[in-house]
Amino acid sequence: MAARFLRTAHRALRSFQHSHRTLPPSFKLAASSCLFQSRAFATDRASKPPSEANILRILDNEIEYQYDYAPPHQPAVEFDSFVVEDRPGQQWMTMARKFGAAEEIKIEATMFDGYELVPKPGEDSSGEDLRLHISLLVDVSKVDGGGTLEFVCSAWPDRLEIQKLYLLPKDKLLGRPYLGPDFRQASG
Repeated sequence: MAARFLRTAHRALRSFQHSHRTLPPSFKLAASSCLFQSRAFATDRASKPPSEANILRILDNEIEYQYDYAPPHQPAVEFDSFVVEDRPGQQWMTMARKFGAAEEIKIEATMFDGYELVPKPGEDSSGEDLRLHISLLVDVSKVDGGGTLEFVCSAWPDRLEIQKLYLLPKDKLLGRPYLGPDFRQASG
C-alpha cells in the first residue's frame, strides 16, 4: 500500500516537472520541494496550482483508503504468557503473569529513555551507531504473602544489566536511600 502511494506521488511529481521544463532549473527545484508542504487552512487549496491540487487529492485519497482498509494497529494485550497493559500517553508499560501457583512476575518498562554512540563495526565504516536504552523494573513476589524481589535493570540491545536488587517485605514500601555524607564519621 505504501509502495503504491509512493509510485503515485512519484508519477505526479514527474508529470509536474515534465510540464514545467521551460522553467529555470532553480525554479523547478523550488517548485517541486514546495509540493509536499502542508497548509494550515482549507481555503489555501483554492489558490494552489492544478498539479499541487492533484497531489493533495492523491494524498487525501490514500489517507482515506488507509483509514478505511487498514485501521490503526491496536497494541497487543498479550505477549507470550504475559498480560500487557499499555498506558496511552505515558512513557511506560506493564507486563504481568503468574509463574506456577506460587509466584507473580511484573515487569514495568519505559520507552527508549537513553542512548549511547558506538563506532560502526567494520574496517571501512565511518561514523557512529546509536544504541538505545530501556529501563526495567522487575518484581517477583510470592502469592502466599512472602516478600518481593525487585530488580532495577538497564536493557541494551545486547545485554540486560541488573543495577540494584531489593528484598521488600510484603505490603511495605522501600525506604528512601540515604544520600548524604556518612554520619558515622561526622564530628560533633
